[in-house]
Amino acid sequence: MQNRAETTGQTTEKGPQGADGEPSGAFHTFLYGVENGACILSMVSLALLPVIKAAKRLITHTGISGVEALIAHLLLLTAMLTGMITTRKEEHLSIALVQYFSGETVKRRLRIFTNLLSAFVVTLLAFCGPAFIKIGLTGRNIGFIPDRVFAAIIPLGYMVIACRFARRTGFKGWKRIFPAAAVLLGVFLSFPQIAKFIWEYDLPGWAFAISDNLSLAAWYLRVPAVILLLVSALAGTPLFVVMAGLVLALLEAMGSPLDVIATDIYSALTNDNIIAIPLFTLVGFFLSESRAGERLVTAFRRFFSWIPGGMIIATVIICAFFTSFTGASGVTILALGGILYTILSGHITYPERFSVGLLTSVGSVGLLFPPSIPLILVATLSQTDVLRMFAGGLIPGFILTAAVIVFGIIASVHIKIPVEPFRLKPALSSLGGSALEIILPFFLVISYFTGFLSLVEIGAVAAVYIFIVEIFIHRDIAPKDIHRVFLKAVPIIGGVLAILALSQSLSFFIIDTNAPANLAEWMQNTVSSKFLFLLLLNLALLVVGCLMDIFSAILIILPLVVPLGQAYGIEPVHLGIIFIINLEVGFLTPPVGLNLFLASYRFKRPFVEICRCVFPFLVIQFAVVLLVTYVPALSLWLPGLFGR
Repeated sequence: MQNRAETTGQTTEKGPQGADGEPSGAFHTFLYGVENGACILSMVSLALLPVIKAAKRLITHTGISGVEALIAHLLLLTAMLTGMITTRKEEHLSIALVQYFSGETVKRRLRIFTNLLSAFVVTLLAFCGPAFIKIGLTGRNIGFIPDRVFAAIIPLGYMVIACRFARRTGFKGWKRIFPAAAVLLGVFLSFPQIAKFIWEYDLPGWAFAISDNLSLAAWYLRVPAVILLLVSALAGTPLFVVMAGLVLALLEAMGSPLDVIATDIYSALTNDNIIAIPLFTLVGFFLSESRAGERLVTAFRRFFSWIPGGMIIATVIICAFFTSFTGASGVTILALGGILYTILSGHITYPERFSVGLLTSVGSVGLLFPPSIPLILVATLSQTDVLRMFAGGLIPGFILTAAVIVFGIIASVHIKIPVEPFRLKPALSSLGGSALEIILPFFLVISYFTGFLSLVEIGAVAAVYIFIVEIFIHRDIAPKDIHRVFLKAVPIIGGVLAILALSQSLSFFIIDTNAPANLAEWMQNTVSSKFLFLLLLNLALLVVGCLMDIFSAILIILPLVVPLGQAYGIEPVHLGIIFIINLEVGFLTPPVGLNLFLASYRFKRPFVEICRCVFPFLVIQFAVVLLVTYVPALSLWLPGLFGR
């Protein structure tokens, strides 16, 4: 995940701060402690319940009544709590172009503008919830708790988020009237939803008149509103706010009830298919915060260092392993970049330029391997079986991995990197130390591909397993630091789920307008060649990969690309693999590839120097992109073994 704080390498919080960059003070400490505790408890419950469910099914061959619904609603609770904390830490996913604006004054004013706009939009979003909860839900019990109680977190959570955006403007004294006005304006324009909550479908005549006038005003303002929101995205407004604003403005202009947005949010955040996302994210962060990376580096170095370029093999495999769990190449660069750079340039004397280029480029290699979160998202949005999508990524993933390894071996031979003699006893000793981490991906692949466990159960078992391994067996993470690991995972979980909650509404609206079908028809009339279309898609996705993190790109751009793929007869699995592998390369593409900025921060090198270091690896990866794009069999042969 890329966010503003991570991209620049510094916090943007204003005002008095504690050690973690948040406002200090006894009240805030207590309030945030309660919030953090509730969030961690919901994530722990989300991991434990599927494990208990799977254990009971395997032992007694019977399930637990109602547990699936409870797990789904825990996802809703987790999504809203992580969204609130992500807002508090100012780490929501956004386009990173704001870093190119010069002058602190300009940045400060843009920050004020984006926070005022966000406070206004999210207030509108919050008031979509009450009418849906009262009218759209039945009051059925989830466990012993009515579904309306769970759903109440939607308006409450968004109202907290709106107030936090308002607070982040940093205004003091009488100037606080501006953020207050943004929130109050949102409340005023939410009148139709408030009226619907009070009177349901039997609104008084005057209430109908106000609602009609607001819809008429929205119709005339729809074009300026859309332009303002798109421009605000470039200025750094969180992408979920931009998506919410677009849906709100366009639905209001059409006279459609806005509580349908709350319906879509509730549906998206209680979807079984995405429960695995926070679980695998937790696995990735417990791995990255432990000493698992050091153990794996030691083991792979002792097993491969006798081969020319052996440490390159180890580096690529380890980075792929970590990224396959976090789904975020930036996390891999930040977590493993230091130790691997020290070994490559310090102990083995690879040229610094080569080491930096390698470590920057291999951070995203693992995105094509199970249990990759981007693959899960692509499968869900394109309505493709996750098993087939996982299978489709294996061969392209191995080709990409092998291409980087071969280049590294050739470079090692050319610069005459010395090899180390193989010693069996130290190698086996190091293998024993890292065995518990090494067996994890094999367990996951075998369990899922054989149908032994569901994807959610695998994610839960993996989370509980790695927790036990790193806390109680290796003791890499002290019990007092457990909560910090959970909270480090929150920005990815909260950022992704915040966008996912709105993506369904935006997708439904876009489909209702026939925009994808019209775009596909226009493309077919303009570009008749399937191969030319694929080339244009490659180039377009490289640009998208430069500007957006992978989660935002999938949730926002993929719904537009899927109909185009269908129009040109591109199989959904092949299209999904093309989409992800292009984004991988986009992260490395100058002048705005996001991983280039993270590497500049991590390795303390000028941005231009990072671009030069990465260039040969970028050429290699782009060649693999073209190969995967134009040879569909690489993505489709393995999925074909599983049927359709």
